Amino acid sequence: MTDTSHHPAFDIAHLGHVEMLTDRFEDSLEFFTRVYGLKLSEQSGDSAYLRAWDDYEYCSLKLTRAATTGVGHIGYRATSPEALARRVAIIEASGFRAHGWSDDDPSHGPAFRFEDPFGHIFEIYYDTRRAAPEGAERPALKNTASAFTGAAPRRLDHLNLLADDVTEFRRFMEVCLGARVTEYIQLDNGRLGGCWFTINNKSYDLACTEEHGGGKGRLHHVTYATDQREDILRAADIFLQNGVHIEQGPHKHAIQGTFFLYVWEPAGNRVELANAGARLILAPDWEPVCWTEAERRKGQAWGLKTIETFHTHGTPPIDKG
Repeated sequence: MTDTSHHPAFDIAHLGHVEMLTDRFEDSLEFFTRVYGLKLSEQSGDSAYLRAWDDYEYCSLKLTRAATTGVGHIGYRATSPEALARRVAIIEASGFRAHGWSDDDPSHGPAFRFEDPFGHIFEIYYDTRRAAPEGAERPALKNTASAFTGAAPRRLDHLNLLADDVTEFRRFMEVCLGARVTEYIQLDNGRLGGCWFTINNKSYDLACTEEHGGGKGRLHHVTYATDQREDILRAADIFLQNGVHIEQGPHKHAIQGTFFLYVWEPAGNRVELANAGARLILAPDWEPVCWTEAERRKGQAWGLKTIETFHTHGTPPIDKG
């Protein structure tokens, strides 16, 4: 993991959106709009297209009615049409499963879909639709994307996926997206316990941790970012007032140093609010930070022990029957 010969491609601009599945659509939509504070751009068919108040795109969370929970797909925006073509050619030659092009989403243009070895579906697109709030949603300040309410996260930050083999997932991310690892967990048994990836200068936009439940293609959590830590303390009171299950936090992660709060939305998907402060990865030759199993057993940055459900709960839930 200390090999710095892999150079980031920077063909991908940023994490664009996550599709979350819910079997309690109305309850989940109520949570994400009224309590969590996302904005509804559009509701059509079985999906609601949501965004945070300063997400410039029309959608950063696609909430879809389904028979179960979890993640439908993960969307990344390319830096240019040429960069999109480069990544598509690389993915098609990679040996990873390619689903091909789709152009049926109202929030962006044509997207190329592909799949990791663990059942998570990804897509890359360039043409996008920008948010255009009207009326009360129009911001008083012209340099922000919309007004805000509720817990008021500012933007989509990252997501965490579960996989049986984090090393193989790392290869998928490096090959298909040109990502680089910023931090990782090295287990005593030689396996990787988790990897944190970036495709730009953010500290990370996707994490993958080891699946302990025997599931396939599962979601650990989706995270939105706040401006400051105090926003998360206020959000904890908002969640408490609205009967939302607070799983862990507020507290500070040791890995990546983010101030965090984890809750479960009504259908059981884990959602995080996080604040990374001003932390960016500016060094082009960044050496990935290694965390040992013994170090992780110490808990989070200020000593809080990680709650057991954080290691076992993912969506969709595992059928124990």
